[in-house]
Amino acid sequence: MRLPGRIIGLLKEYMYDLVEQAKQEEAANATFGFATHPYRADQAISDLLAILDDRIESEGVQVGLSVEFLHQMWMLCNQANAKISETVWLQKNIDGGEGSKAEVRQQTYHALITFLESLPENDQAEDATQN
Repeated sequence: MRLPGRIIGLLKEYMYDLVEQAKQEEAANATFGFATHPYRADQAISDLLAILDDRIESEGVQVGLSVEFLHQMWMLCNQANAKISETVWLQKNIDGGEGSKAEVRQQTYHALITFLESLPENDQAEDATQN
């Protein structure tokens, strides 16, 4: 049940916003000398679902997202969560990254998009995004 390209594009925009927000938070925290806290892939997915909920309420009709889309994304994220968490953990350890919020979000969302684009095509995905 692959999502249409326009929906993937919207998700990428929202994901980009979340990564940029994390970069700004990290810069602000560094300026004031605050320590960073560990951040996990499941938290990045929760943040994405939260922004999706907000955006569906505020602009869902205008961009063609139905209320059911949030449930569909929750189910897809739930299905991919273990694989994404493993991928992010491996990537962090291979690259020697620090596991910052922005880094984890970027890797998580990249893995999620890869997962979503690998789904087989099916007409049900279109039904969930129609109003």
